[in-house]
Amino acid sequence: MRWILTLLLIMLAGLQYRLWIGQGSWAEIVALERDLVEQLAQNERLRDRNEVLEKEIKDLKIGLSGVEERARRDLGLIKKGETFYLMVEDDK
Repeated sequence: MRWILTLLLIMLAGLQYRLWIGQGSWAEIVALERDLVEQLAQNERLRDRNEVLEKEIKDLKIGLSGVEERARRDLGLIKKGETFYLMVEDDK
């Protein structure tokens, strides 16, 4: 009878080890769920960025207004007959 009790205690200890520490443990599951939430948030940010880039690509392919806007913003394009004003703020 004593050896059955010892065997059951050893089995219980083995199962508890796997539950709390081993592969597939609660700690591992919690860490994986946290990683999953972070990955889903990153995927959402990348999806939003891709949508913006997709719209910009379509705009650049369709007409020249997108190209002109980028040239004005990035390269300082000024059309003939326009006057350029540069606003400088004081750093006080």
